[in-house]
Amino acid sequence: MPFSMVRSVESCWYFGRSFCTFHTCCDVAFCYSSLFHLCFISIDSTLKREMTSWAMDGGSFSRYQNRIMSSDSPPPEAVQLCYENLNGSCVKSPYSPGPRLILYTVFGFGVVLTVCGNLLVMIAILHFKQLHSPANFLTASLACADFLVGVTVMPFSTVRTVESCWYFGQRYCQLHSCFDASFCYASIYHLCFISLDRYAAVTDPLIYPTRFTSSVSGMCIAFAWLFSMIYSFSLFGTGTNAAGLEDLVSALSCVGGCQFTVNQSWVLVNFLLFFIPTLVMIILYSKIFLIAKHQARKIESMSKETGRSSDSYRDRVAKRERKAAKTLGIAVVAFLISWLPYFLDSIIDAYLGFITPTYIYEILVWIAYYNSAMNPLIYAFFYPWFRKAIKLIVTGKVLREDSSTINLFSE
Repeated sequence: MPFSMVRSVESCWYFGRSFCTFHTCCDVAFCYSSLFHLCFISIDSTLKREMTSWAMDGGSFSRYQNRIMSSDSPPPEAVQLCYENLNGSCVKSPYSPGPRLILYTVFGFGVVLTVCGNLLVMIAILHFKQLHSPANFLTASLACADFLVGVTVMPFSTVRTVESCWYFGQRYCQLHSCFDASFCYASIYHLCFISLDRYAAVTDPLIYPTRFTSSVSGMCIAFAWLFSMIYSFSLFGTGTNAAGLEDLVSALSCVGGCQFTVNQSWVLVNFLLFFIPTLVMIILYSKIFLIAKHQARKIESMSKETGRSSDSYRDRVAKRERKAAKTLGIAVVAFLISWLPYFLDSIIDAYLGFITPTYIYEILVWIAYYNSAMNPLIYAFFYPWFRKAIKLIVTGKVLREDSSTINLFSE
């Protein structure tokens, strides 16, 4: 503020160019810092009454500590149950009308964005013949996983988060956890195979079409789906995840709750199944960007020598593949930012006795869920062909007989 005061009054900057840049960085950084502090303060204020009530009743802040009300001891008037007059019901901790409306709006918007955005990606790739390529089939399959998250997971999690109760039955609670884990692992293995595809495309774009064929893409898609589904349903569908924690699960179970415990052994396996493909993606994209940087310098050097820009087929293909790799690299980074905090919390939580507060757990879960809505936005921002495809779909022009052969590329 002191330096801005001088600038505003004198209409000149006397503190040097370097400090001008630093001044701008500080300005923006502290502005966003204040914004997010206020956001977390509002969350703290909203939950303070609920947390105070839990503390007075002697309850734990762990996400697994649901207090159970017995019919032998009628609950106080201030206490609400998920199922009134039902023995063993979980205690309901609802938000007041204002925050509840805001949460339903935010989560509902995420559900609509996830479902509609990924549906547009699938329709675009499957309808337009120009987009029928092995790499795009992987992208469409990834969109399918995100779409299913928006249909089978997010709507029910919205009700659970806002109402703090599960109203959809114990059987679907189990299926909900299986779907959640399945589509998460399906997404990460799709992204891993996409990174392998981009690496092959960037290293040698001319030979790439003979290496990564439709059959290879189909095998990658089949592995991603089958492995994810078999592993997740075997773990959560059979109750293996809670082996050794039977006493804890029995003590904390109540009607209207839907939280799954995972023992230390399986939470470590879950983390490794996330970490290994993540490490592969980081290594591959590091190599991709080094190769892309080398290719860009080589093309620039050739352009200077010939006195004109290089427009050979190889150079144009290499440029297109580098752009695709960059876009999908951003998608990978978004995935890591969304899911890494959740997996780190899961493994720490299991070894420290499930101490994560409920609201922290729900925040991490929803950050991860929102990743399913991010990929269509990334494609729309970086891919002109996707924006054109969306326009054709929304305006209904895809219903024409020859719409599948429309040229979506400007080149």
